[in-house]
Amino acid sequence: MTNPYRRLDKSQAAVLLVDHQAGLLSLVRDIEPDKFRNNVLALADLASYFELPTILTTSFENGPNGPLMPELKQQFPAAPYIARPGNINAWDNEDFVAAVKATGRRQLIIAGVVTEVCVAFPALSAIEEGYEVFVVTDASGTFDAITRQAAWDRMSRAGAQLMNWFGVACELHRDWRNDVQGLATLLSNHIPDYRNLMTSYDALVAAKG
Repeated sequence: MTNPYRRLDKSQAAVLLVDHQAGLLSLVRDIEPDKFRNNVLALADLASYFELPTILTTSFENGPNGPLMPELKQQFPAAPYIARPGNINAWDNEDFVAAVKATGRRQLIIAGVVTEVCVAFPALSAIEEGYEVFVVTDASGTFDAITRQAAWDRMSRAGAQLMNWFGVACELHRDWRNDVQGLATLLSNHIPDYRNLMTSYDALVAAKG
């Protein structure tokens, strides 16, 4: 039996950015560093574009895990920032769970480092509490492809939906007519080939005008 199509709704979704920390980023080997950074920032940009409640959290920041990516702090200066003193599973931290519940949203878009721990543990915990969970695969990273696949299997079997940031953006947007230039600019900022596409489109629009 297949599950029904549960699509993202920008009025019901919140974004959880879990442990994108300097020390942990050095462990990511299943995706190239520059590409991974771009994907994380693309997810952050779409969270801002769609005005989604966003929660930042770190684990053991004063230890080897290190500080959060500075770009995320800069992009979300007013967002809840939960510096967990030691909880490995963010869902074990009362302040984090309280921040999630305070959004009033039932769809959680989650990404983090590393995939099988910092993403999987809160994702599984949230599913257990009745949330719909959407894992952004290309803004989450880990040691290697074997580890990543095991984490994906575990989460998807529990009911998490696995998506990339591009799919998340398009599903939230629903219809190009909502804002062609706005979404296209976001995509172009993170996908060079898409910038070429929009250059062609802009030239066509100008010619018709």
